[in-house]
Parts: sequence; C-alpha cells; structure tokens
Amino acid sequence: MASTTDDLPPSGPDHSIDTPFDSALSERYLVYALSTITARSLPDLRDGLKPVHRRLLWAMRAMRLDPSQGYKKSARVVGDVIGKFHPHGDTAVYDAMVRLAQDFSLRYPLVDGQGNFGNIDGDNAAAYRYTEARLTRVAIDLMQGLDEGTVDFRPTYNGEDEEPEIMPGLFPNLLANGASGIAVGMATNIPPHNAAEVIDAALVLIENPKAELTDLLEHVKGPDFPTGGIIVDSPETIAYAYETGRGGFRVRARFSTGKLEGVWEETGIEKQAGGTWQLVISEIPYGVAKGKLIEQIAQLIADKKLPILEDVRDESAEDIRIVLVPKSRNVDPDVLKESLYRLTELESRFALNLNVLDATRTPKVMGLHQLLTEWLQHQIIVLVRRAKHRIAKIDDRLELVAGYLIAFLNLDRIIEIIRTEDEPKPVMMAEFMLTDRQAEAILNMRLRSLRRLEEMELKREQDDLSAERDELVKLVESPARQRTRLRKDLEKLRAVYGPETALGARRTTLAEAAPARDIPLDAMIEKEPVTVILSKRGWIRAQRGHVAADQWGEFKFKEGDELAFATHAQTTDKLLVAASDGRFYTVGADKLPGGRGFGEPLRLMVDIDPEARIVALIPASAEGRLLLASSSGHGFIAQMSEVIAETRKGRNVVNLKPKAQLSVVRPIPAAHDSVAVIGENRKLVVFPLAEVPVMARGQGVMLQKYRDGGLSDATTFVFAEGLSWAMGGDTGRTRTETDLGPWRVARSASGRMPPTGFPRNNRFD
Repeated sequence: MASTTDDLPPSGPDHSIDTPFDSALSERYLVYALSTITARSLPDLRDGLKPVHRRLLWAMRAMRLDPSQGYKKSARVVGDVIGKFHPHGDTAVYDAMVRLAQDFSLRYPLVDGQGNFGNIDGDNAAAYRYTEARLTRVAIDLMQGLDEGTVDFRPTYNGEDEEPEIMPGLFPNLLANGASGIAVGMATNIPPHNAAEVIDAALVLIENPKAELTDLLEHVKGPDFPTGGIIVDSPETIAYAYETGRGGFRVRARFSTGKLEGVWEETGIEKQAGGTWQLVISEIPYGVAKGKLIEQIAQLIADKKLPILEDVRDESAEDIRIVLVPKSRNVDPDVLKESLYRLTELESRFALNLNVLDATRTPKVMGLHQLLTEWLQHQIIVLVRRAKHRIAKIDDRLELVAGYLIAFLNLDRIIEIIRTEDEPKPVMMAEFMLTDRQAEAILNMRLRSLRRLEEMELKREQDDLSAERDELVKLVESPARQRTRLRKDLEKLRAVYGPETALGARRTTLAEAAPARDIPLDAMIEKEPVTVILSKRGWIRAQRGHVAADQWGEFKFKEGDELAFATHAQTTDKLLVAASDGRFYTVGADKLPGGRGFGEPLRLMVDIDPEARIVALIPASAEGRLLLASSSGHGFIAQMSEVIAETRKGRNVVNLKPKAQLSVVRPIPAAHDSVAVIGENRKLVVFPLAEVPVMARGQGVMLQKYRDGGLSDATTFVFAEGLSWAMGGDTGRTRTETDLGPWRVARSASGRMPPTGFPRNNRFD
C-alpha cells in the first residue's frame, strides 16, 4: 500500500525544540561518554570483566561448554552472544573471545581454545568458523555461585532473556588477569599478577583491615606476566605505583638457556666451537610481538646501528628461543645486552593505571590497598547473599519435610481422606493445619515413599537442615564468622592456584637493574688493527693490519700523489687531524674506506678550510697529551680528550697570530720531561717540559724568541737520555747528543747553534 503524508512523523515549528547547539551537543556527548566508560572500556573491580567478556562467559555457560564437555564452534558462541546479549559487531566479540583464550595475553585464560587462536609472533587468529572453544577451570571458579542468589540479574537488551550484572566467583580476576581500555577522557591499564600472591595479600587484610601497604607488598611482589621476563624497577618505584595506582614497570627479556635444577641460568651465553658464543633469549616482555621484535633487531643490523651484532635467528618451537650471534668472540656480552635494551623492545615499560569501576559503577583510580579492600567487601556481600539464599532454600525444604512427617504420623487418616473426599486438599489443610505447598507435596507423594525407612530419613534430614540453618543464621549475623568463612574459602582457592602448581608458579622474576651505564662508542665497534694512510692530496684509507713502517713505501697512490702520513691504529680509535689554521678534526677509524683502492678525500668527511694544510694525523687516547707549537714560536700542551671534535666543522684549538701557522703537533710520551725547539735561524733551545702550560685552547706561551724567521720544529724527550735525530740517507741510523748543558736554558730564550751533525732541514725526525 502506498504511503501518504498521514504516515509521516509530525514536523514543523510546533514540534521543534529550540535549544543552543553547544548544550545539545554536550548533553548527547555526555551520554555517549558515560556509556563508553561504564559499559565498554573500564573493568569492574568485583570481577575484573568488561560487559563483552561477561556476556561471552555467560553465553558459553548457557551452552554448557564446561571443561569436562566437548568443544563447540566459536561461530556458535559469537552468534549467541550478539544475538542474545551483546548487540555489537561479530568481529569485536570474536576478538575479545580470542584474547580470553591466549595464554600469552592472559595469565589465567578463561577460554580453552582449539585451533588457531593467534600466536606470540603477532599473527591473527583464524576465522571463527574454523576454531572451537570451551570454558576453563578459571572461568568456572569466576562464575561460581551464579545459581545461588549471589548477584542480581537484569534483562537483556531486547528483554527476552536475563544476564548477570556481575560474576560472583572468588577468583581475583581483576589483578590476576589485568585489563586495559581507553574510554572518553580516561583509560585503564592493569598488568597481570600471580593469583596466589593476590590471595595472600587479601588474607592479610582479612586478619587486619588496617594493614599497611608494606604488609601487602610482602606478598604482591609485582606483576606476573604470562610471557615471563624480568622486572628491573627498584622496590621503592614498585611501592609508589601500588600506593597511588599510577606508575609503571620496566620489563626486560630473559637471556637464558634454560633452568638448571629449577633455577634460571641468567647469562644466556651458549658456548660454541672455537671459543665463539651466542646469546639466547628465552622470554620476551609482555605485549611485545616476537616477529616484530626480531624484525627490529634485524633492521638494526642492516642499518649498521649495532655493528657488534652479526645475526639474529628465530629457533622457537613451543618455547621462545631467539639466538643472537655477535660479530666476534671479543664482543662484551653485557655491552651487547645493554645496547639491545636501549635500541629495541627487549626492554619495555608497562604503564600502571588502576582505574576501575567500583561497586556503584563509578570510575576511580585506586591503590592496591583500597582495591583489595573493596573487593573483599564485595566477597562478603556475595557470601551473605549466598547464605541467605541457602536459608530460604532450607526453609522451603523444611516446610515440605514437616508436612511429610505429619503425613507419616497420620497415614491412615490421610489415605482415608484421599479415598473418600472429592477435594482432599482443603480437607487435609483444615484438619492437619497444613500449608498449600505441604498438602500439594503430600498428594504428589509416591506410594513407595510410605515405607518406614523413608520416615527415618526425613527426620534425619530435618535435623541436618535445622542445624545447617542455625549455622547460616549465625554466619549472616556475625561479621567475624563471615571473615573466618571467607578466609577458609580463599585458602581453598589458593591451594588450586598455589606457587607449587604448574599454573600458579610465578613466571616473572624481580631483579633491580644496576644504574644505566654509558656505553663507549668503541664498544659498539669490532676492534681490529689497521694502518691509516693519508696522502699529500688528502686521500685517506685504512689498510687492514699493522703494516711495518719499512713497507710504507709500497703503498700505491694516484698519479702525482704520495704518502703524507701513516700511522698504526685500531678500528675503535678516533683519529685527530690537525690543520695549519689551528683547527682539529676527528674521524672514526671504523668509518674509513678499505685499503684496496686509493680511499676517499678526507674533505668529504670533515670541513677543512681549502687554504689550510694537514699537519698531523694521530690516534687519540684518553690520557694522551700533545705538544702544540705555531710558526710564531708560541705553544702549549693539550690533552687529547679535550681536542676531540664532535662535528664536521672541527674544533678551534690554537689561536694564531697573523700570518702564523700551526707547525708542530707531537704526542708526548709519559716519560718525557724536556722540550727541544729549533728555529728557522738554526738556533736550538732546551728547557723543562714543566715550563709549558696545559691548555684546552689558546695561543700558548713563547717557546723561543726570534729576531728573524720563526719556529721550525719542536719535540719532547728524556733529558737524561739525550736528544736523538736521524742521520739521513738510507742507513736508518740516529745520533744522540747526551751533553745538552750548553743548550739548556729558560723557556723563551734565543738559543744557540745545534750540535755538530744536526740535520740541515732543522727537523728532529
């Protein structure tokens, strides 16, 4: 039938609501926000569940998916949940169900899955048509008491069924399995804990409700993640997090090759043939996907950001086994571990935010003490409601048993009434003062129940029920009895999840880490000997090994080029390059090109002034010193550690007078005690090294005075051993002058002619 305008909803100005846009929007957004907070994202502290999880467990219970029963398709479970209880998308419901079944996500899984429910590598679960599921023992413990009047039920979204508002079980699911969620304006993040430890802390509060947090932390050591790992925070940090309900925990992977006599072998070093070794990771931090972690480490190797690591292999089967192969056996294992902690998710931080819904459905951030206190209050309420429910059941049964006993005592008259009366029920009620239920029960009795033995059993049942009722009444009326009963129930539960059981044994250990240490850059480089070669045109390269000095003449260079400097170094060394303009530059020996070709221009690595010439190439040492002298005759001593440059632009070390240049850069051996300086005027002076100041930057002091010309060369030596110089030619001989008294003067003197035979080029080497 065609629609008409009469079928349309009313419209027009008479049916409009005139309200400010911002207030209308805020009211609607507030409704959405409250719904998100209370019905989607935050768990209830009483059972640690969100509505979707609670409805999943309730639906599976209704389907009789007990641990003793067979599995059923996950599609059936998801269909029941979204059709009866949770009108949301099937993907969201199935994802929630998958997480409840993952033993690497939940410390105590609530769903027993069969099929592909994902893995720790980060792979997704199979579609719900392929997987099957049933409840675990933990889920049964969490729902224990649903049929005993312990909690209220509410209608489902369509009013066709009922669902529990909360799960009444004694299992401490909130802390045992943790929770995470993001609501509007707030979030929650609770790590998993060891159930036995949580129960022990609860027992402390039962005995002493005013117990201090320190008393609770004697039992709750910290989170107990399903994937194990090591918590490396200090006890003070952990205590503060549990006191305020906010904080975090640093979790590291476990380097281990397994357990030896029940104790973890914590070094993780596996010895190999030939003295080599490899590191083995057996546990990774909670929430880190193994596949992503291995890709992260492999990328570091590919990008050469971790040069001391050669390879990473995944040899995992049922247990995690990630193998790390160092570059060489000389690599420090501790340095490799520290580097991996800094650069990868082998160390991660799990934030703690104990934001939960309390018994009034109000979101609140709680500390450990308050959370356990309110959880125990809920368990007391459950205990009392169970007792009252049982008392009501006993009263109902006692009413019937009393009626049965009246029937046995007046059996002949009862039979007569039944045989003779058309309506025996009102007659029996009037004659024997029976209730309607008692009379109905007598009329429904079987003839076989009229034997003598049945009467005796009824009297025994009446006595037992009366005694049980008396105890339950005392329990309801006595808070002390309630605490005693709750303690006994918790102790029974602890026996099931105790540390001696396979499920209850603690997986995450606590070991406070030492303060973070600075890893020297050379620790990240494989140490190898090299010979660094720098040509006069500024081409630099590194030849493997220490080439003997008498073979340096065999080095090949481009046409028109020749050797300027050559020095022995290690790949871990920093090379100091001094320019004639007084600036120092630093180049890592490991960054130099190999010695097969002609190398690369040094000016591509550092920004040396085109007008400046290179005057020295020296490997830096931490305690090394340099004698620096300019052509104007000024000089000083500099520590090598203070002239290392951090950037390409170098560091200005020597301040020069106009037209002067940096002429001398010489390492000073520790034993040297004197300085020899010779000028272009061929005058030599010798004076104590102590007269030269140590500076980080500057012009220095006058080493030798000149009327004409400037400084030609300077060196340091041991005065008692004399001054030596090369004889020249191919003989390789040297000459030593031990009597230096005529040349020993105060610093900044003019000096006198050098000893006979001193080189004409005025150079000491």
